[in-house]
Amino acid sequence: SDSVTGQTVVDPKGYLTDLQSMIPSHGADISDIKKARLLLRSVRETNPNHSPAWIASARLEEVTGKLQTARNLVMKGCEMCPNSEDVWIEAARLQPADLAKSVIAQAVRQIPTSVRLWIKASELEQEMKAKKKIFRKALEHIPNSVRLWKEAVELEEPEDARILLSRAVECCPTSVELWLALARLETYDNAQRVLNKARENIPTDRQIWITAAKLEEAQGKTPMVQKIIDRAITSFTATGVEINREQWLKDAMETEKSGSVQTCQSIVRAVIGYGIDDEDRKHTWLEDAENFANQDAFECARAIYGHAIKTFPYKKSIWLRAAYFEKNHGTRESLKSLLQDAVRNCPQAEVLWLMGAKSEWLAGNVKSARDILSLAFKANPNSEEIWLAAVKLESENEEYTKAKKLLQKARQSALTARVVMKSAKLEWQLGNIAEAKALLVEGIEKYPNYPKLWMMSGQIAQQERLIDSARDAFANGLKNNPTSVPLWILLARLEEKCGALIKARSVLERARLRNPKCQELWLESIRVEKRAEENKSVTMPIAMPMMAKALQECPQSGLLWSSAIFMENRPQRRSKSVDALKRCEHDSNVLLACSLLFWTERKLNKSREWFNRTLKIDPDFGDSWAYAYKFEVLHGSQEQQEDIKKRCCAVEPRHGDNWCRVSKDVSNWRLTTEEILERTANLLPIPT
Repeated sequence: SDSVTGQTVVDPKGYLTDLQSMIPSHGADISDIKKARLLLRSVRETNPNHSPAWIASARLEEVTGKLQTARNLVMKGCEMCPNSEDVWIEAARLQPADLAKSVIAQAVRQIPTSVRLWIKASELEQEMKAKKKIFRKALEHIPNSVRLWKEAVELEEPEDARILLSRAVECCPTSVELWLALARLETYDNAQRVLNKARENIPTDRQIWITAAKLEEAQGKTPMVQKIIDRAITSFTATGVEINREQWLKDAMETEKSGSVQTCQSIVRAVIGYGIDDEDRKHTWLEDAENFANQDAFECARAIYGHAIKTFPYKKSIWLRAAYFEKNHGTRESLKSLLQDAVRNCPQAEVLWLMGAKSEWLAGNVKSARDILSLAFKANPNSEEIWLAAVKLESENEEYTKAKKLLQKARQSALTARVVMKSAKLEWQLGNIAEAKALLVEGIEKYPNYPKLWMMSGQIAQQERLIDSARDAFANGLKNNPTSVPLWILLARLEEKCGALIKARSVLERARLRNPKCQELWLESIRVEKRAEENKSVTMPIAMPMMAKALQECPQSGLLWSSAIFMENRPQRRSKSVDALKRCEHDSNVLLACSLLFWTERKLNKSREWFNRTLKIDPDFGDSWAYAYKFEVLHGSQEQQEDIKKRCCAVEPRHGDNWCRVSKDVSNWRLTTEEILERTANLLPIPT
């Protein structure tokens, strides 16, 4: 307080804050500090040459805020333990910058062979010239320290660094890093000499050989690259050095990332078969290629596939994996070249021919695609897949007459139920109902156990409003195919549409008896009951008890759980979704339902995150693409909408109730994937 007026002139808050800052922030009890101090003094007195005791004592005083005491203690430690570099470094740390320099100068005079002290001395200097001077002085005392040479070289310009490295490799001839650094700074001819010297001094290090190969590749001398790597393996084998396959493959990956493609492929070819039994080769190589592809080392993966194909030229599975790799990570030309080689070696592999034809067709080369398929016909004259691919190619290009002729030929030479079905479907799509019906009658006679023929027959009758004929087609189809779930559902929907709710229920009940634990049939039964409740056709609700029964019979059904979530009242939906995720964690239907749930709660970022998770887990599920697109239309940007469209067109989804309602509709057969996506999204209700 003021002594004259008696009033306070001290701000109480500020005063307390100042007091607070004076209290050490170590958080320990005062008595504990006294104990520690006592113990450390005892250690120092017992063994005054024990440097950790002096360091610990100084740090204790520093923590308690007594910096000067700490400095005094550590300097006393330097006197008692003059040969301990740790004490000197601690002393330099505790002293102010100007005094620290003199402490370190004293230290290096005392221990001139300590690398750490010289490096600490350079760190304390601010000017580059002084740093360089310290390192030069240090190297006079310790010329064989690799670390000092590296630190010194880093401070120099390229030309001075090269001169310094020339001296460094003389003083440290076993340091690979110094040899490689020197080789990088030299011209091509001098670099060769440097690497040859390095190999003489360190004959067991692979990095020198790999650098030599990279050097040749950089000069465009590709044939030399493989020779150098092969020579390295031979040299190591002769001198008894272990060839660590994993380590070499890791080096190949790093080499690819540094841009030396030929070297990385040469390494892979040289070591890929090393230490592997003959029967394990195919499996191990394909696994290695996949691992490389996952780590974006595409050239290494390509080299493995190339080697595997050379070793097993007639293995369809290897060609197929290589083709998928080129499709995802290569160019169209590389895929075309690979598939041409593939079909030469495996002419009976239909899938390879079809991949080649599709690749050409997507690139717009319809003629080339036709040529590939005609060659495929010669190799596989009665292949259903190739016939149908040729038909699809012609119909997609609106060459319907050619497509019909091809189907006619296929029925003569390779008649199957699928060929008949495709023939009838094309006629139906083109509006030739009579021809389609005639083909179906013929097909049903020959293949009564193929349910799709019965389905099409019933659907055409429905289109012509011949309800009794449609009912007969579905019923007769079920006599021959009692396990066909889509047929049961079509018959039940027909009865429901005609207003015969009891008949629809009866059909679905019979279906469930014939096909127990079938999630699709249970879901259809629940939907029938829900529609009946909405139309006030029933007096008491049946859908909820039926869902409970369905989940008892099919507890792992994601399809049922996803519907169950939205059948609950709003407050119960969250807990129902948790139960669903516990049962079916990776089911796309459940993940989609959770995405929609977040949407209804207006948690848009979370909803988008879950949509992406759904699309990743099952890209073939069209409903998730349609909902994700609708979500982006309402809440996203133009870029996000385009991204969904692009990704959807790339995978071409084919499943999902809402998706198939649009894509399988005969009137929509000319729609592209993008148009189906937009149309399906428009039909979907906004979740509530």
